[in-house]
Amino acid sequence: MFIRPSRRTLLATALCTALAAAAPFAQAADAPITLMVGGINKIIYLPAKLTEALGYFKDEGLNVELQSQPAGVDAENQLIAGAVQGVVGFYDHTIDLQSKGKEIEAIAVFCKVPGEVEMVSTKASDAGFKSMADAKGGKTLGVTGLGSSTDFLTRYLADRAGVASKDYSLLPVGAGNSFIAAIKQDRIQAGMTTEPTVSQLLKTGDARVLIDLRTEPDTVKALGGVYPAASLYVQNAWADAHQAEAAKLAHAFARTMAYIHTHSAEEIAEKVPRDYYGSDKALYVAALKASLPMFTTDGLMPAGGPETVLKVLAANKPSIKGKNIDLSKTYSNAFLAAAAK
Repeated sequence: MFIRPSRRTLLATALCTALAAAAPFAQAADAPITLMVGGINKIIYLPAKLTEALGYFKDEGLNVELQSQPAGVDAENQLIAGAVQGVVGFYDHTIDLQSKGKEIEAIAVFCKVPGEVEMVSTKASDAGFKSMADAKGGKTLGVTGLGSSTDFLTRYLADRAGVASKDYSLLPVGAGNSFIAAIKQDRIQAGMTTEPTVSQLLKTGDARVLIDLRTEPDTVKALGGVYPAASLYVQNAWADAHQAEAAKLAHAFARTMAYIHTHSAEEIAEKVPRDYYGSDKALYVAALKASLPMFTTDGLMPAGGPETVLKVLAANKPSIKGKNIDLSKTYSNAFLAAAAK
């Protein structure tokens, strides 16, 4: 764990007494905190809506508003512009932004693996697209947005398979229904998406799994280590100026991570809005069951995770490879530690 003594030690000691009394009857915070979620109905970002549904934000005395933005890169832009106080998105954005002179840090980590799946259309699969190496030859690969985490991961997987960037193209197609439409219309031959979209495509037979990043063993095989992904990240300056709020947010999410690992997929599904699963709740529950192992139990950054993410990003982003990235400024476990005390 990396801790910046200049503020982390002070944070842990100053907040421990206040936070012990914060839940469950704390007064509502004066100012609302807006969190932008990179696709609020994606299972990888389930902790955002689940924390709200369980009342954990209110327990901490926080007035939190959740907003949804399908592409993580767009949510990131909202944070930099100061339009929102935090983003529920992929941790890798904190490293990418540091290379651009912006200091962002993850204060609670939800997933120790990406939870993403590279899907290949059944048509393309039948025509010989059996591995990432087969992207060579002008194939079009779908990502949520250019500059998004799916962009970073897709480029890395292609490069690792020996496919040069000039031999394929990336197309931003969003997520959910827009991704499914792109597969069906053959605008993309393969693409990276998450649950429940994965299960929907498998059920209809429109696509097959090419690379699975939903489990730790498969992720380690594909990327060389655990890859912390879905998380809550904020601007370091905001965390410095709002230490109590940051710790309460981290604590609320840590409670949710514990809830996820002590309740069944069926019980969790009862807490989400009906439009998350539509008319096929059984499919959503099945997708949720397949996804539960990817979640952390406590919101802490998994050991070795930041190094894996840096390696993946540096492989295809010269702006990162040439910079001295200080990983200790891209995440902090101190807010969770302060809340626990």
